[in-house]
Amino acid sequence: MNQVNDSEVTEFVLLGLAQSLEMQFFLLLFFSLFYVGIILGNLFIMLTVIFDPHLHSPMYILLANLSLIDLSLSSTTVPRLIYDLFTDCKVISFHNCMIQMFFIHVTGGVEMVLLIVMAYDRYTAICKPLHYLTIMNPKMCMLLVVAAWVIGVTHAMSQFVFVINLPFCGPNNVGTFYCDFPRVIKLACMDTYGLEFVVTANSGFISMGTFFFLIVSYVFILVTVRRHSSNDLSKAFFTLSAHMTVVVLFFAPCIFLYVWPFPTKSLDKFFAFVNFVVTPVLNPAIYTLRNKDMKVAMRRLSQQILNSREMT
Repeated sequence: MNQVNDSEVTEFVLLGLAQSLEMQFFLLLFFSLFYVGIILGNLFIMLTVIFDPHLHSPMYILLANLSLIDLSLSSTTVPRLIYDLFTDCKVISFHNCMIQMFFIHVTGGVEMVLLIVMAYDRYTAICKPLHYLTIMNPKMCMLLVVAAWVIGVTHAMSQFVFVINLPFCGPNNVGTFYCDFPRVIKLACMDTYGLEFVVTANSGFISMGTFFFLIVSYVFILVTVRRHSSNDLSKAFFTLSAHMTVVVLFFAPCIFLYVWPFPTKSLDKFFAFVNFVVTPVLNPAIYTLRNKDMKVAMRRLSQQILNSREMT
């Protein structure tokens, strides 16, 4: 067959989430509502930051990029997941499987770097307030965002170039509801131990190391604030708790999916749901409900939209 890697497998079988019709309708409602919330919530944040000049600062520019990534990450799997709920034969073509894996890791890699940049932004704002505008100037902010995208693409390509050339000639059941490097590699008709280690190191160990680095960084910021002024500690903790919550929600599933040596289908599905469905819809709520400037800007934008409708 004329495949990219001359393999015999032309499609992969995905895992169904429900057998009964009642559960299928429940999951359809559940995922549809969450996906609409993901689209509306993240789009509203992006539009608010774009159109409100009061939010044209590094913190909110990074937040808008995080919303774009959350929307993109969810869109790599959730639409396909909804589509497959009522199909008897849940298959995905070889090429679509490869594309899905590539974009999952591009968006995941970009988000990982963005969370590091956001932590650095908060460190500069809290620990070096007098130098904040000099350090986090618009040029530096854009360079960091571009760097996040370059690193994300590099992270995905470093695994993709090996996987797409693997020989697939036998089993094609992925064992989950989406394609991902660790699952697909196991289906190759060759010894993939070395490649599995590369994927674990590239996605798992880096995720774990970055997670602990970010947690230590936030603790260091709080300790620094406490040394200078104990009165500002509660304010700093309130600000950083939103960032820490997002970090835990993003990295905990990644660490389990790529590092945990004893994966089970039930836990694998649970953490995948958290990663692709729950986290992208919670991030807008976490950042907007705990941020006064964002809430004011959203009300201002909503009022402008209502006024424009009344005029027409």
